[in-house]
Parts: sequence; C-alpha cells; structure tokens
Amino acid sequence: MRAAGCYPCDQQARTDLPPREDVVHTEHWRVAHAFDSSLPGWLVLLPTRHVRSFTDLAPAAADELGGLVRRLSVALESVTGCVKTYLMQFSEAEGFSHLHLHLVPRMADQPESARGPRVFAYLGADEQQRVAEAERDAIALRLRAALP
Repeated sequence: MRAAGCYPCDQQARTDLPPREDVVHTEHWRVAHAFDSSLPGWLVLLPTRHVRSFTDLAPAAADELGGLVRRLSVALESVTGCVKTYLMQFSEAEGFSHLHLHLVPRMADQPESARGPRVFAYLGADEQQRVAEAERDAIALRLRAALP
C-alpha cells in the first residue's frame, strides 16, 4: 500500500533506484542514504508500505527492524569508522510523515556541538555541503558488502 504524493512511496514504486536510494531492500524495509546530509553514511530506514507510526507497522516489519538496525550499525562502523550509531525517529517534517528512522554514524572526531540530538546540524545541508550523489552511491555499495 502506497500513498500518492508521498516522497518515500514514490521512490518505493520506482524500479530504477540508484544504490544511494536502495542501500538495502527487504520485504518490509528500504534503506537510503539521506539526500540532504553533509555527513557521509547518514541512513534513512523506510517501511516499504505507507505507514505513519510504529503502531501501523505489520508485526513482521516490526520484528525485522531490530536486526536490520544492528546489521546496518555494524556495516556503518566498518565503512565509516564511526564509534557508534544514533537511531532517531520523528516523521514530522512537511511531506515526510511516512514513518522513517534516521540511523546516523557518530564519528570519533565529531564536535560536541553536533552530538546527540544536535547531530541534525548535518541534515538540511545546502547543495555545496551535501554528500555528492557519486559518494552516496559508493558508500551504499560498501555498506552492502559490509553487511553481516
């Protein structure tokens, strides 16, 4: 089930997604590299059907989530060298009410001003500061190869 005009649903319907938009794809989840982040490895986990909250998830999708987060965290540590990952969910931005979770690498040298909830300083970056498409594709392919 998809919702018309929903960006994640529109992406889900495509059959030609580049690696950055389809890092991992399961029956219940699709993982993309955030398009407007200046932090390499910022991932977004999206249910493959349109849901607006955790309570709307199918039990199988909810069951799969924990293992997927762990596997992606292991891959992010391997690929980016991060010391941990942050997992956050709000789904409140205009046009982005489709449930989605942010899985973000926390780098060892990350400034205190961009740790914890302040990590969102890396999101919404202007065009010049964003991780380039080619780099997001390369990160996506490295993450796929590093998944346990």
